[in-house]
Amino acid sequence: MLKQIENFSVHLRGRNLSAHTLRAYESDLKEFAAFMSLRGRLAVRDFTIQNIRAYLARESQKEIARNSMLRKISALRSFAKYLSNRGITAANPFKLFAAPRRERLLPKFLTEAEAAKLMDAEPSVRFAARNKALLELLYSSGLRRSEITGLNAGDVNFTEGFVKVLGKGGRERLVPVTDIALEAISNYLSTRAAANAHAPLFLGSRGGRLSGEGLAQIVKKSALKSNLARKITPHGLRHSFATHLLNNGCDLKTLQEMLGHKSLGATQIYTHVSPERLKIVYESAHPKSSGGGDK
Repeated sequence: MLKQIENFSVHLRGRNLSAHTLRAYESDLKEFAAFMSLRGRLAVRDFTIQNIRAYLARESQKEIARNSMLRKISALRSFAKYLSNRGITAANPFKLFAAPRRERLLPKFLTEAEAAKLMDAEPSVRFAARNKALLELLYSSGLRRSEITGLNAGDVNFTEGFVKVLGKGGRERLVPVTDIALEAISNYLSTRAAANAHAPLFLGSRGGRLSGEGLAQIVKKSALKSNLARKITPHGLRHSFATHLLNNGCDLKTLQEMLGHKSLGATQIYTHVSPERLKIVYESAHPKSSGGGDK
């Protein structure tokens, strides 16, 4: 089984999956292999629905998030399909397996005031220009963590006000960027040695391409310096970008294109009403509120 998991990992790397998904699937399958090893059942013939259910039952006792459990199931289901399609196993053990539905949680986002406060965070002295450019670009474009760290210097079109992004599944798209973000990026690039079009746009502390973990730390430290009362991540800024655009009149189809979602359904999670917008509508509409009803 260990050999087949290794072969499956190689197979996944050729499918244009995100680095995050690859790491998660490989980690989940290694966990499953460790579980099976403890039971002394590491042969491919032991990859049965009974053993899969035993593993998932153990994982459910850890009180992990529902969506994390669904990802583990997805990793095992993909592995089962791989084995079945290649004739390595006689049948797919997931044929009769009914997975629970994905939990649809409201996205976590900043208010517009909080986002403005974060953009004005006092950056570290050494990386002030870079961090300012990163925060402004994250909030103005809603890029995924892997997308922003994957940008090259030549992907920024300062004339037209776009960045060229390589998203999930190798899909390329153009995303608008604010003038403030473009100015911050230009200022950052002026502090560096001349970069060719294929050089990383954002560099880490050691001079190589900034990693996703490095980006997360920059956002975390900036939030602390801004005295924000809540935890914020790069994905939280993506949620904030989407929520604020919809609150200010952006339509779903346009937002879908900017976010790089394959289906409109993935974008519809942002159609929730923010507390700010809810309060404004309530105050203007309820007859007993200070600003609503016929006076």
